[in-house]
Amino acid sequence: MILSVSGVLLLGFIIFLFTRKDGLKISHALVCALFGFYLAGTAIAPSIKAGGASLAGLLSGLKF
Repeated sequence: MILSVSGVLLLGFIIFLFTRKDGLKISHALVCALFGFYLAGTAIAPSIKAGGASLAGLLSGLKF
């Protein structure tokens, strides 16, 4: 649940920045689509959430 809420807040903030700075482009629309899947409760949402969790796990394992 915490990953979902933080993911929604992060993606919402990114969308806000994209629309204020550059206008909405194709790459930005993909972020909006991902944001929509997190908010909606569609049948494909669990797969996307699992992919987001996997990506978060991958990024947290990186050491600089």
